[in-house]
Amino acid sequence: MKPAPACDAHPLADGVLALPGGFALLTHSRVLICADAHLGYEDVMGGGAALPLWSTTEIVASIALAARRHDAREIVFLGDAIHGAGLSEGAGRAVGAALDALRAQARVTIVAGNHEGRTRGVAVLGATVESCERDGWTLAHGDRPESRPSTIAGYGAERTIIGHLHPSLHLGGEITAPAFLASRALVVVPALTPYSPGLDVTGDACLDALAAWGVGRRDLHVVAATAERVFPFGTLSALRGALYLHPGDGAAPLGRRRRLRSDR
Repeated sequence: MKPAPACDAHPLADGVLALPGGFALLTHSRVLICADAHLGYEDVMGGGAALPLWSTTEIVASIALAARRHDAREIVFLGDAIHGAGLSEGAGRAVGAALDALRAQARVTIVAGNHEGRTRGVAVLGATVESCERDGWTLAHGDRPESRPSTIAGYGAERTIIGHLHPSLHLGGEITAPAFLASRALVVVPALTPYSPGLDVTGDACLDALAAWGVGRRDLHVVAATAERVFPFGTLSALRGALYLHPGDGAAPLGRRRRLRSDR
């Protein structure tokens, strides 16, 4: 099984586009959505040992570039904007300054996730929200499916965009690609952090996590992303079948797949 031709954007659901870099865009309100940036990761994992925050610099630069390219009016972080609330003073200032640079470019809304902890990261992030609604979609972190909102008026069914799961397509060895999962009522946005290989979208653990949201593999489509292009792979059910059930029918097993190329 091969992905559809690479493209610059691909529709995930009504009014929602998958973009290169693992961003989603709400086309009506021009809201750029990003998930699981885990800014300040090096500081948290290094115990405040003054390690360079290179991932924070790169991630924020990629957000700023995507916002400019797509004329975003607002940037929404879907939780886990920081890796932990206990950042050192220097790292906290650096992350705060990076976010202020984004705020100078567009409105910034930060949904709190589990890594923001009980304080919700306010000392570094400023005000956060538990969820927000844009264009008829509820935007939430995704760590508490049991608290998802009831039916949204006018749409007949709850529609939610989440992060948290770090979905990715495992291509063999240590090669992975961030991947969106999307149905009519649920969109899962991949993580921005480079430190997580992600949850394999074709694995049973991913299906178990998605079941809490009331969706199954036949409901979901997979769209992988590189920095330059997105790659539609069709339904999760078909992808799992091609990878695991029929490796002899022209589909290589997972360990023999090649890295996605942006020129195909």
